[in-house]
Amino acid sequence: MKQFIFYILLFVSVSGWAQVKFEAEASREKLGVNERLRVDFTMNQDGDNFNPPDFKGFTVIGGPNQSISQSFTNGKMSFQKKYSYFLQPNGRGNFKIGQAEVEIEGQTYKTPFIDIEVTAAVDTPTEGRNPEIIAADNIHLVAEISNRNPYLNEGISVRYKLYFSPEITVRQWYPKDNPTYADFWSQDIDIKHLSVKEDLYRGDPYQYVVIRETVLYPQKTGKLKIEPLSLTVPVNVPSDRRDIFGRRLYETIERTVSSNNQTIDVKALPSEGKPANFTGAVGSFNFKVTNTKDVLDATESLQIKLQVSGNGNLKLFQLPKLNLPSSLEVYEPEHQENVNTNLNGMYGNISDNYTVVPQLKGKYPINPVSFSYFDPRTETYKTLTSEEILLNVENGPINNSAPVTSTTSEGNTKQAVASAPSQFKYIQLDANLKPIDRSPFFKSVGFWAGVVMPLLLIPIGIFTGKKRKSYLADAANNTSKKADKLARKYLSEAKKNLGDQKQFYEALERALHNYLKAKLSIKTGEMSKDKIKILLAERGVAQETISAFIGILESCEFARYTPTSNVGMQQDYDKAKTTISELDKQW
Repeated sequence: MKQFIFYILLFVSVSGWAQVKFEAEASREKLGVNERLRVDFTMNQDGDNFNPPDFKGFTVIGGPNQSISQSFTNGKMSFQKKYSYFLQPNGRGNFKIGQAEVEIEGQTYKTPFIDIEVTAAVDTPTEGRNPEIIAADNIHLVAEISNRNPYLNEGISVRYKLYFSPEITVRQWYPKDNPTYADFWSQDIDIKHLSVKEDLYRGDPYQYVVIRETVLYPQKTGKLKIEPLSLTVPVNVPSDRRDIFGRRLYETIERTVSSNNQTIDVKALPSEGKPANFTGAVGSFNFKVTNTKDVLDATESLQIKLQVSGNGNLKLFQLPKLNLPSSLEVYEPEHQENVNTNLNGMYGNISDNYTVVPQLKGKYPINPVSFSYFDPRTETYKTLTSEEILLNVENGPINNSAPVTSTTSEGNTKQAVASAPSQFKYIQLDANLKPIDRSPFFKSVGFWAGVVMPLLLIPIGIFTGKKRKSYLADAANNTSKKADKLARKYLSEAKKNLGDQKQFYEALERALHNYLKAKLSIKTGEMSKDKIKILLAERGVAQETISAFIGILESCEFARYTPTSNVGMQQDYDKAKTTISELDKQW
């Protein structure tokens, strides 16, 4: 009897489950032009290839938000999958919400049309307190470009500002899609400390944070596009609920914000007045040639340095070559770069350091060296020329042979090098001798050992492989346990302070710093985000784990300025625990 009842209930539940429903529902059928509309598309079975309507006459300001619920009650299974959209009318009139489509078990289902009437603006709009709408209206990502019409290889900067109104709070953000800067040489600038500032956005008071600064040097002329930056931002939105002390509770909504596509028009460098020795330097520079000695002996070395310093595309051009008399032996130069980057571009110096060795006694003039660059401020080419250097070689062999001279393309005279008495020609000898009593290898003891040994090693290799596999499995399990234990140890104080924002984030930041001090043996004062990235990367930590760790540090910094919810604190704690465990597993 019990089995019979069970089969009846199962048949009823399966029959109810088999009936597919795919419906559309609007939060209202009539609204003012200054109000918002919510449309839900609901199905009672899981489907694929959901295709929403085009929402003609409306602008999508939120969604799609997807939710799934499933339950089994009194022998009856229920399933619901919902896609929600928030719409803003574009004007007054009568509109139709089109049909959405979805595929369920190979069949295509469509929702009916929904008639919507949009009237003139109402005095008291409703539906404005929806968390998705609040988040969409009150957070914006803006890219500010310093110069939209630069010259080729002239540096420009892009600052990404995250604006948010006082109505919401933002704790942290995660990169979702980074621009590639395909037609630019690019360099990100490390922002050591986040600071919240106030400004107007479209006439309204907002707060903003500069989250990224990048310097770009265009490598092509014409109109170049700068791709948008996209971020995933957990936004704390005030709800209508309050705690027992009367304080408003916040709800966390995850939003994706993107900056707009930007276009700059890159000008070509002028051809008029371009020096013959111009190699692409653009900026404002100084140039000098220095030597370590003026008086020396033959076979004694000295250094001659060509150095360019200033502000501009220091890493993107070549230094001029040093032209020396042929009687001086010169080695390939050692190139050095001491270059930093800020919002004004690259600054510092680059140099080529030549080692020169005279072979004969005499006086050797080194002709001046010229360096040319383009100055975008004056829009002219400039040429800097060093002074002549005279080397006096006092002691050494004298060139008694008649000099043979030649003239270079620059008009300089070169003198052929005379051999010093200490020089000689190298003689390479190869006797190619072989032993007389060498025995043949074939059928020798070594030959048969080489044939038999590989066969004996096969079972040994199989046994060793199984042992190693078992060892690695145990080691991975032990590593995971140790990593979780270490994470709990460092985060224990932060866990105790969950609910107290100030104490929690101070303890969390202290835990992260203590963990790094223990693992990397560095001081707290040395813990800049840029250095942490470098040190973790050097130890083979995955880039995703490094980004997660830096994101938690930024969340701790940002929490000093804006309130957060208990849900947000719990999320940061869980993320910190997971990240520390991953770090400990990876090195």
